[in-house]
Amino acid sequence: MSDKFKAIIINNQDNKFERKIEDLDLSSLKDGNVLVKVDYSSLNFKDALILNNGGKIVRKFPFVPGIDFSGNIENSEDSKFKKGDRVILNGFRVGEIYFGGFSQYAKVNSEFLVKAPDSLTNKQAMMMGTAGLTALLCAFAIKAKEELLLGSKVNEVLVTGATGGVGSIAIMVLSKMGYNVHAVTGKEDKKDYLKDLGAKNIINRKEFMGESKLLEKGIWDGVVDTVGGESLTKILAQTNPNGIVAACGNAGGIKINTSVMPFIIRGVKLWGIDSSATSVKRKEFIWNEASKLVDFNKLENLTKEVGLQNLLDVFPKMLKGELFGRVLVNPNK
Repeated sequence: MSDKFKAIIINNQDNKFERKIEDLDLSSLKDGNVLVKVDYSSLNFKDALILNNGGKIVRKFPFVPGIDFSGNIENSEDSKFKKGDRVILNGFRVGEIYFGGFSQYAKVNSEFLVKAPDSLTNKQAMMMGTAGLTALLCAFAIKAKEELLLGSKVNEVLVTGATGGVGSIAIMVLSKMGYNVHAVTGKEDKKDYLKDLGAKNIINRKEFMGESKLLEKGIWDGVVDTVGGESLTKILAQTNPNGIVAACGNAGGIKINTSVMPFIIRGVKLWGIDSSATSVKRKEFIWNEASKLVDFNKLENLTKEVGLQNLLDVFPKMLKGELFGRVLVNPNK
């Protein structure tokens, strides 16, 4: 094994932000007690923000971004892991305060790692990535209406930001669970794409939005909201009694204009999804369920694989809303 490896480095000196691929030495990896040879990472919205200008998230430079990865253990100081074990990492501030996955090697705390199930390849894990993990966490939150809360059956489910990474996988998973999925999008040319994923109905974003009342006619038994802001305000007003709204994004804004009415009159549950800090035990459950709910043949057709250099060209398109589907990052390409 060579001590040299390639990684994307971002730096911010004298208010000049730059990003480039550099050759690093393994000795530069200071954090953690497990060294992982990274097979794949993925591009998430948070990654795009960080690659753009640090996103007010990264404070220490120079830095290796990338909030998730899959790969094989190279060496471990923790007896729970041995050389060759396949592992998945999402979150725990990796790629934010700890060097991340846009690299051929990563050194992390063993407590951050999930052993990959036999049912999932390293490539499939990052075809899903943090977006896929988030989508499944949202789907199981909605399913909890039936199982954990012993509520009435879920039928009508709404997904916002439908052509994004979280939205696309959420549609696939929720339709597999047997729900009628309604997809909100501003991209008229993606209707066939969304229907192929499993959406029964496509709603134009402009038609969906508009002035919201505190309570409107109840429509949705469950919602995956990747947008936030005015979208979430509208959703809460339209959610059926005891419905569950899984909120996982804020691309549309961080403020909502609501009242206690949906919660105390209809018993609506607003369920925040934080995939980064979700426990390893919960993540193990999700990754084990993935192969049962995700059509990886279909997902692969919706996934673009890029190397580190191509990633630097692609990420601005995500910030402009010009990407749909998933971007798989192969640092060894």
